[in-house]
Amino acid sequence: MPRHIARWDLDKTYLRTDFDTFRDLVKTALERPDEKQTNPGASTLLREMVRAGISVHILSGSPEQMRRKLEDKLRLDGIQWDSFTLKPNLQNLLRLRLRAVKDQLGFKLPALLLARLQATPLLPGESGVRHETLFGDDAEADAFVYSLYGDVLAGRVDEDVLVAVCERGRVYPDVLEALVDCARQVERVDAVERILIHLERQTPPDTFRVYGQRAVPFYNYFQAALVVHEDGRLPAEAVLRVGVELVVHHRFDGDALARSYLDLARRGHLRGSGAKGLVDGFEAWKEPGRMPGYGELETLVARLPELADKARAMHRDEPPTAPDYLELVVQHNPRRARSPR
Repeated sequence: MPRHIARWDLDKTYLRTDFDTFRDLVKTALERPDEKQTNPGASTLLREMVRAGISVHILSGSPEQMRRKLEDKLRLDGIQWDSFTLKPNLQNLLRLRLRAVKDQLGFKLPALLLARLQATPLLPGESGVRHETLFGDDAEADAFVYSLYGDVLAGRVDEDVLVAVCERGRVYPDVLEALVDCARQVERVDAVERILIHLERQTPPDTFRVYGQRAVPFYNYFQAALVVHEDGRLPAEAVLRVGVELVVHHRFDGDALARSYLDLARRGHLRGSGAKGLVDGFEAWKEPGRMPGYGELETLVARLPELADKARAMHRDEPPTAPDYLELVVQHNPRRARSPR
């Protein structure tokens, strides 16, 4: 099977970052790598994805000047990656492209298309599609950009619509030209398997329904791990390890883990297919008396059969459709829309 790809944002997705004010930006820039805080469970999930053989690619709107500190932070967390793309904000400022400093559409969409175009070819004997799981947050425009990217790849958005969306989104002409060039060359495959959006700003999950079942807003990384597990990309043991971190280091209990599962089930994002694997994986762990968080995981596992039944009853498969990107682009990034030039 072709190697799966995971693309991760950093700020407010992996890292607990504040940049809403100038003071926040300065503080973030001056933080040492060991002072940067990771969102609970994110580092464990990312390590487990690497361990499962997934190819990890970092795509962040953080400025290129922060590369060393960010890479050092990921190394401290034991993370391995295959590519690391940051935003050329100094170059944008020198060229007086002020709105590009906050723009995500004109940065991430071309970067995603170029990365897909340059992806490692399938090995001899491999067949199928190299699918992708994308991680972002609700602070900027990740759901919009990721969904547009996926629909361009799948052929649900043609070139005329893509150009119209980018023009309405005020993408600079030369960036648009390069973007369209990549879009023309990239293979048309339905490659984006899942879009996971960390609700850092507690945006109501229903806000993301417009992007279909592929987009999953989540409150904590145990929820993200459950979804990736059901997609067949992570073993059950990896999900349990994320649960252990939340229990041991972030004061989750078994009921909180169960509520996290139920929340996803009620929103139709779980099929219930991964529950048995989690139960079996838990029972296979040895020396339960010495396992950190054993009692809380035991509480979760005891409730999983009932929770899985609820997930199966609530899940409905929906055919993928492209939303009205021309309408959505007007509001996709209000902070950028107020920027000059």
